Amino acid sequence: MRQIKLDRIDRRILRDLQADGRMTNVELAQRVGISAPPCLRRVRALEKAGLIRGYHANINPEALGFGVTVFAQVGLSSQSDTDLRAFEEMVSHWAEVRECALLTGDVDYLLKVVAQDWEDYQRFLTTKLTAAKNVAHVRSALVMRTTKDMPGVPIDIDEADGSHS
Repeated sequence: MRQIKLDRIDRRILRDLQADGRMTNVELAQRVGISAPPCLRRVRALEKAGLIRGYHANINPEALGFGVTVFAQVGLSSQSDTDLRAFEEMVSHWAEVRECALLTGDVDYLLKVVAQDWEDYQRFLTTKLTAAKNVAHVRSALVMRTTKDMPGVPIDIDEADGSHS
């Protein structure tokens, strides 16, 4: 990613879009204190630089019948680059897996998995995850309650050094 210098307006644009990606360019421009055309140019530049990767709706999983969220800690038999990439490619096709992170330490991957209920998760666990090539062990942690769910990162508008790569 190429380096881009962020000023206070750029950081406000990022903060406000992260909080509400549906706001119009006119509303965003008003919030950050500039007119609409330069605001749109800045947003496009932030997108082109890779600081804004996309926009999405925050869907309520329970409203669509996904009442269970599980964090699955996955250990692999082999951690060769080829085997890691093969696991990541396989997981990318599993719709139940909403996040996949490669970790350091005793666990190789942490998966965030959504399911309709506990039985649905167990079915995923036994027919896909533990049945997958190279999976040595899985520890499942059922989410009882989510008390904070913030997208993105904290953005300091008054940050002294505004360059990011």
